[in-house]
Amino acid sequence: MSFKPLCLIPVLLLAAACSSSDDTSSISGTGGVDKAAVVKSYATIVHQNYEDSVAEAKKLQTAINAFVASPTQATFDAAKKAWIAARPAYLQTEAFRFYNGPIDNEENGPEGMINGWPLDENFIDYTIGNPEAGIINMTAEFPQITKDVIAENNEKDGEKNLSAGWHAIEFLLWGQDLNADGTPHAQGPGQRPYTDFVDGGTASNQARRREYLKGATDLLVEHIESVEVQWDLDNPESYGAKFVAGDSDQALSNILKGVISLAATELPKERMNNAYETKDQEEEHSCFSDTTNQDMIYDALGIENVYLGRYGSLSGPSISDLVKAKDPALDEKVRTVLTAALNATKAIPAPFDQQILGDDGSPGRQKVKAAIDAWTPVANGVHEAATALGAKINFGE
Repeated sequence: MSFKPLCLIPVLLLAAACSSSDDTSSISGTGGVDKAAVVKSYATIVHQNYEDSVAEAKKLQTAINAFVASPTQATFDAAKKAWIAARPAYLQTEAFRFYNGPIDNEENGPEGMINGWPLDENFIDYTIGNPEAGIINMTAEFPQITKDVIAENNEKDGEKNLSAGWHAIEFLLWGQDLNADGTPHAQGPGQRPYTDFVDGGTASNQARRREYLKGATDLLVEHIESVEVQWDLDNPESYGAKFVAGDSDQALSNILKGVISLAATELPKERMNNAYETKDQEEEHSCFSDTTNQDMIYDALGIENVYLGRYGSLSGPSISDLVKAKDPALDEKVRTVLTAALNATKAIPAPFDQQILGDDGSPGRQKVKAAIDAWTPVANGVHEAATALGAKINFGE
């Protein structure tokens, strides 16, 4: 099994694609084509990726704590930079979803508490034309702002009533990406002033807004940690250890289901096409910070990571190895369309919300449409690979 640095995607905005671990590490497994080794390689990558996401979320937590303790323009800017920098590690984990694993199992998976979107802004805080909206300003209904209050109200009375997660924090840091008259803000992200968090500053309930921001960030760290520990292969009782020790065919089917679901539906349809069809910036993934391009690229990288069996400096037995042993031409086809889709996604200019506007012949919309269409061959190719490997995937579960 070979090992080499694998940071192939250029830095986007302020974040790097690599694992936060500085040392190149070996994934235990065989050098040959073996399903069990591929499953273990995958589980090791999953755990490292979630560990990195926890580490980045804690850096965000440190920056948020510094801002809450001393709200200034400098600490506000640092908190926003930390949010952007923390996202890539988590985004790459989205390829580990969609098979009822720790992140999104039906009983207690925290995905909706971590990365739920789109959110109804006035469920959390004031919006243009509605200065008293949201939990922060509803002092009679919510006398105290605590982590429990934030968690208990997530998706209460509606799936867009999101009170927790990355995008709740994003909204608190940037505010709506709108002009004062409610029209879309074309010259950058939302412009919430740091003085919204300063006693006696702008808006109202500044102390409650600080409490909410801190509580939501603390919850984010806790929820990502709750997934990371379930993939700890050193704990024989963990989900990850049982995943590796169990039926390799079933594990492989789950791995492939996650990749196909992200490539076929979540990334091109939910993340791209909805915004493309509606031309509505509210449908873009990170609409407040204007970092949707980053979201799409690192989701795409997550798909590539799983197929090629790599993440940051980790490289091990992969699905690609299994497919190549069965059908070299098929593996080459999947690799080719995967590279093409990743490049098409990277080719969308920033900010994304300006590319979805205009007529269908506009350069931005053409780039977005090309990226959407590029993911169909990937989903079809990986599905063909799954069939070649004898994987049985039930997309109804």
